[in-house]
Amino acid sequence: MNDGKKPLELYIHIPFCERKCAYCDFLSMPATLGVQRQYVEKLIDEIIGESAGIRDYEVRSVFIGGGTPSILPGEYILGILQATADYFDVRKDAEITIEINPGTLDEHKLECYREGGVNRISLGLQSSDDWELKILGRIHTYDDFLRSYEQVRMAGFSNVNVDLMSALPGQTLDSWEKTLKKVLMLRPEHISAYSLIIEEGTPFYERYGKGGKAFPPLPDEDTEREMYHVTRTMMEEHGYHRYEISNYCRNGFECRHNLGYWTGVEYLGLGLGASSCISGFRFKKEENLRAYLDQASAPDFPSCLYREIHKLDAKDRMEEFMFLGLRLTEGVSGAEFHEQFGQNMWNVYGPVIEDMEQKGLLKVNPPRIALTERGMDLSNYVMSHFLLD
Repeated sequence: MNDGKKPLELYIHIPFCERKCAYCDFLSMPATLGVQRQYVEKLIDEIIGESAGIRDYEVRSVFIGGGTPSILPGEYILGILQATADYFDVRKDAEITIEINPGTLDEHKLECYREGGVNRISLGLQSSDDWELKILGRIHTYDDFLRSYEQVRMAGFSNVNVDLMSALPGQTLDSWEKTLKKVLMLRPEHISAYSLIIEEGTPFYERYGKGGKAFPPLPDEDTEREMYHVTRTMMEEHGYHRYEISNYCRNGFECRHNLGYWTGVEYLGLGLGASSCISGFRFKKEENLRAYLDQASAPDFPSCLYREIHKLDAKDRMEEFMFLGLRLTEGVSGAEFHEQFGQNMWNVYGPVIEDMEQKGLLKVNPPRIALTERGMDLSNYVMSHFLLD
């Protein structure tokens, strides 16, 4: 860190996609090229405006997510990254990630990414089975993914994540193992393997929410658990270590941006609906696209975009420290807890820690506590006990 500046992470939201997937509850939508151009112009204005208030921070990671950021012309992403570099104090070795959907890439876009400083690519595959991809509403096939993966490698990117999703409608343990095998053969540096969650407001919720029995059916709970455990086993056999509940990597390729989030590094969200946690406040940006574009010319821009502003008290911060830190396989440190809050972690959470340890859900190796394998299976149950009255 330079000149005593505090570390900061930037998240930049691109809300556009070619077609919304059936499971997606993210803030995303199709849009014309004209709307995309207008959004990027306003986003750059927001970048410039926000940078003025955080001169005492140094950016250590940038994550461009969506939506589908790679749907934008390469020059648009380059302009966003150049504005970020011009107006924020971005470390020379900052991790800069962009999310890409297969089938939306070309050589020129990749050249723009490299010119803008992108050094990490996150490819959204989800499944290697074309039938499963169709059920999800994805616009690509597995062959599209392979072509995009090859393009990324040919362009010289040496830090690549692949996103996968298990417990899909109609998915079997055998088809999930085939997806894992195919991806592991490609040797990406990082693999995120999440289980499908049925979210309200999505087409999947209409089909499967509230006990819905639509066809194809969701895997039963036992099969979902088997998928989870076979994932860990196969990853370990191929040299990937799990450093967070759903994230695996080869040595040295942990996602620095996500690690910062899980360990309490402050972050600033830029763009439609982006979330921030900085200077003791948590807030979101305007979620309505038309309102976002219109307000970008307001005299109090960008603060006029702030929504759901919440000042964090000690209770909020302690809970978040535990919720996020326990997602990591190394868990949380009592020494770090004391450093941040001036209190002994056992004085605050002692009975909960003892109860969870006795149930085999937490392992205690002072000053650290961490989830056991069973605790990771039941992580939501464990986390709920770290809420303070």
